[in-house]
Parts: sequence; structure tokens; C-alpha cells
Amino acid sequence: MRKRRRPTRKDVHAGSAGASAACRAIPGCCAIFSRASGTRSGSWWFIRARRSRIPRTIGSCGPKRGTDDRMPLLTFRLEDGEEHRFDAGLDVSLAELLEMRGFPLNTRCGRRGLCRGCEVELLEGSLRCGAETVRAPAAVRSCRARAIEPATVLIPSRSRMEHRPQVGDTFRIDVPYAHQPLFRPDGEGRDTAFAADLGTTTVVVLLVDLVTGEVLARAGGFNAQIRFGDNVLTRIDAAREPGARVEMQRVVVRETLEPLLARACARAGRGVERLAGGVIAGNTTMLHLLAGEDPSSLGVAPFTPRFLDARELSGSAIGLALGGALAPEFPLRFLPGLSGYVGADLVAGIAATGMRYSERPALLVDIGTNGELVLQSGGRLFACATAAGPAFEGAGLRSGSRARDGAIGALDLRFDPFAIEGEVIGGGEVARAGGICGSAYIDFLARGRACGLLGDSGRVEAGAWARIPERYRHEEEGEKVLLLGPGGARIGEVDVAQLLQAKAAIAAGIGVLLRKAGIAPGEVGRLYLAGGFGMHLDVGHAIACGLLPGFREEQVEVVGNAALAGCLLALLDRSLLAEMEEIRAGAEIVELNLTEGFEEDYIDHLLLPRTISPPSLCWNTGRTTGSGSFT
Repeated sequence: MRKRRRPTRKDVHAGSAGASAACRAIPGCCAIFSRASGTRSGSWWFIRARRSRIPRTIGSCGPKRGTDDRMPLLTFRLEDGEEHRFDAGLDVSLAELLEMRGFPLNTRCGRRGLCRGCEVELLEGSLRCGAETVRAPAAVRSCRARAIEPATVLIPSRSRMEHRPQVGDTFRIDVPYAHQPLFRPDGEGRDTAFAADLGTTTVVVLLVDLVTGEVLARAGGFNAQIRFGDNVLTRIDAAREPGARVEMQRVVVRETLEPLLARACARAGRGVERLAGGVIAGNTTMLHLLAGEDPSSLGVAPFTPRFLDARELSGSAIGLALGGALAPEFPLRFLPGLSGYVGADLVAGIAATGMRYSERPALLVDIGTNGELVLQSGGRLFACATAAGPAFEGAGLRSGSRARDGAIGALDLRFDPFAIEGEVIGGGEVARAGGICGSAYIDFLARGRACGLLGDSGRVEAGAWARIPERYRHEEEGEKVLLLGPGGARIGEVDVAQLLQAKAAIAAGIGVLLRKAGIAPGEVGRLYLAGGFGMHLDVGHAIACGLLPGFREEQVEVVGNAALAGCLLALLDRSLLAEMEEIRAGAEIVELNLTEGFEEDYIDHLLLPRTISPPSLCWNTGRTTGSGSFT
């Protein structure tokens, strides 16, 4: 058998600046990318993330307009045909104008023009984008576009922030617990509390009856701080600007937590005045910003947080009041974290899975906006963080989307005859879908490799490409792009490159932890897959594409939102807080960028494994999200 060679720099596609930004989300993670953002050719080299920081500027890009008082009339059209007309404001981008008018877009890169999250379609007229004038028809990034004359713009649904992320209905709690609530019901009717998972991208809250322990309602939504950037480093950079930290705290409290709490209370039929307290988990940066603490030390070596312990705060300290319904002393408890980049959300997941008490080694993989990993072996805990989530959640990908109605949630490819099949969240046809979520991208990597469309470096194989009907094929600047249907969803070679970078970071992190403990994947008794991304994932495809290398399907258990489950445990059983402090004190943090072999592992995992489609890779119609095909 021919020995598989290691990839060279020419083998690996570079992603756009959005991909390199995703890899920079965790200090020390390596990226491979081209000389100029968005180029698809050129010289390639390695660069350490912490040496490649992009200066952060709040506001929009592009030159300022003149002082002419005449404001062009802009027509914004939604996909359902609804139209809105606004006068263009002076010196504001389209993204800013739409946000002011109640149509916020997905500016996940912090309005720096690095992603396609806020992309709109210019149908008529022209816009100024940076130093250039762009004329219709064209796709433009609204954060870089300013009006110079009357124009008509289409806002795709994938670019709007109105789509609430799906909130999983289930999660696993694998440990026994006593009913000893952290907050006691009082004689004034305060018999309800909340648990919240404060994520970089999404926030989920549970409303709980303190008397019975029953979960009364749940609510989830985007973290409104996403306007400052889609990963922790862009948030940290943004917080350095004068007054930004106060604004970021206000945004997460007033525009995120309070609306979610009000919605959950309304669903449960309980007034907000019945709330007695709340427990919150999140990564270290999110908890710093919620507490109003300066997170800048988390952005530079040695990435030292201002606090990691289980901090107690009052509602008034963060501005949580719910219109005056909460007393100033309303109690809040932050769960403890492990390090600057391994947060309280992972501690909560460790507690909820009960992995500390497993006789065999156990691995928890939580893939969110950042990937957090912890391995228990011989009673010891080894933890690390990697950059992964932004790519799996669509950051910088042509048709990338978070899990929402109308997005493709599962995907399959077939040859002889060629067909694209899949399932759309909420129902619908793949051919008409406008977005693709992370689970479907994993399907594409696995199935594309298995059916011979993708080579080991992620490039499209010429022979397979020639066998695809012409209506599915598109090429731009030498890059092959597969069209999934007239709805606009497409996957190109640069998209694949960015996905390979993300999966390589996770796979390499897992490898480092296993070597640290001196064990092989087959010796792990249970791999707990946590996070919203894991809820939609086909485990067989995740293994086949190399995201979970060396594992078997029977080892993997999908546990859902383990961080939220841990929050609920701490709320219902106060003794769990002491256990979480023990976890914090006893875990060993593994700094990947300082670990020998990590870079080599990362390079190795940039390749797709050589696989022949086993039965586990056959199309599985068990997902209940609606289906459709384009043949």
C-alpha cells in the first residue's frame, strides 16, 4: 500500500480572512492562509494566531461621505416580497442603517468585512464599498456599503438576525442530585429561578419552579453582542474602545437576558416578580463582559482572567432589573471556570455528565463557537480549548447558516445517476434552501470523500467533477463550486478548506489530550458530544471525515446542552457548587500552542481520511427535519 504523504503548503487551500479569524479565536492555534484576505492562490505559510491580530475598529469601513444634505432613498426588499423604504443616513453603512430601522443583520465579524454574514444583493442602482463603486447586480457586504444614489437592495433571510437558533428540547443529566435549591422560596411569592447558558453566539435560559424542581419554560436567542464580533477575541478587542465595555454589558443584559427571561416567564404564565435568583454559565470572556470586568488580559499572553471562582453578584451590579420588577439585591451566581479559554460552561458539562466518576476514561467534546475539550483518565482531568465553532456555524462560508428553519441540516451526494439529497430544518426542498448549517457541511465532507468527489486535501477531483451535470457546476477564479439548487446554496473548495481547518483544530486537540493521558481512542469508554452543533450531527459522518478520529459510533453519546444541564443542577442542588470548585482546582489546563506535536497533528488532520463508504455512511433518513432533493 502506498504510504500516505504529509500535506505540503501547496496541498492545503487557504480560506478567506474569515477562516483565519476563526482560527485566531483561540490563542496559539495555527492557521494556514494566503497573502491577501479572500485570495485563492499565492504563497502559503504558517502563522501563530497570537502574532496575527487584526486591529479592531468599532464602526463601519469605507470613506466618509460628503456633507450634502440630500439623502438617497433606499428600497429594501425581503425574500417574501415585502418592501421598506428609508432615507440613507449620512456616514452610516447599510448594516448600521438597517439595525437602526429594526432589521439587524448578522454582522458576526464585528462589521470588519471579513465574513459574508451581512451580505445583501444590490438589485438596482449603485453603492460605495470602500474605495470602489459597485453597480447592480452584485452581492455586497452591507457593513462596507454606503448609499450614493437611490438603490434597491434584497435582504436574504440567511443574513437577518431574526431567525432564533434552535433550542434543543432535551439534555442529559447523568448524575443523581438532591433537591436543595440554591435559592429558597420566600413568603412573598418568589418561588421561581432561572438557569442560563451565556454563549458567544447563543443564549438559552430555563425557568425553574424552586418548590418542585420542574422546568417551567425555556427560551433561546442570539447573544446581541454578536454585533461586536463572532468570537471572543473580537469581543475582547471591541471592549478596549472607550465606553465599549459598558455598552457591551448593556447589550447582553438589556437586549439579550431580559427579553429571554420575559419570554420564558410569559410562556410559564408567571410574573417576573416571582424570580428569586439565577445561575449563569458561560465562557470566561462572556462572564467577564457580563460582570463589567475588563477582559483585555484574556487577549494577550499569558491570558490571565480577572476571576474564575463562583462569583456572586446582584442584579443591580450588572443592570438586570426587568423594568423594576427585580430588587436591587436580586442574587446571581456565576459558575466557576478553569482558565481564560476553558470556561464555566465546560465545568458545568463535566458535572452534568458525571464523567469524573467513570471507571473508564471519558472525553467531553463541546463544539460551540469555540471547541472545549476535557478528558478524564485515572481520576485526572485534562482540558484544552481550540478554535472551531465559527466555521461550523457558517462564519465566512458562502452559504453558511446557523441551525434555523429553511437551512439545510443534512446532506447526501450520489453518483450514477448524480443526485443531491438532504433535509431542510422546518421542512422544504434542498434545491430551494438558501443556507447550509454545520451538520450538513460535515455530511458533505464525509459523503464527498466517500463518493470520490473530494480528494484527501479537500480539492474537487477532476474526474468526478466531469461526471456532474453542468447545471450543478460553477467555477470562479479557478475554484470549483457545487451548486445545490436554484435556491442559491452552494459549496466551494475554499469553503471546504475552512471546514478542514476547523475540524483539524478539534481533532488535533483530542489527540493532544489522549497522548497526555497515554491512551488511545479505543480505550475511551464514552465520548460525550455536547453543544447545539452536536445535537444535529451525524456521528458516523463526524468520524468518517476525521472530526472524531479513531473513535467508534458506539463510544459516542450526544448529550445536548451540557452547560445548561450543569446550570440546572447547580440551581437545584447547592452542593454541586462545591463539586464544581473541586473540578476547577483539580483540572490540568493543556496549552495547545505550547504542546509538542500539536502543530504536526493539526497539519495531519487537514487531510480527509481515505474512506470507503461503510454501511454507517449510507443515507440515514432518521432525522426529522423535513426532506427534499434536487435531481
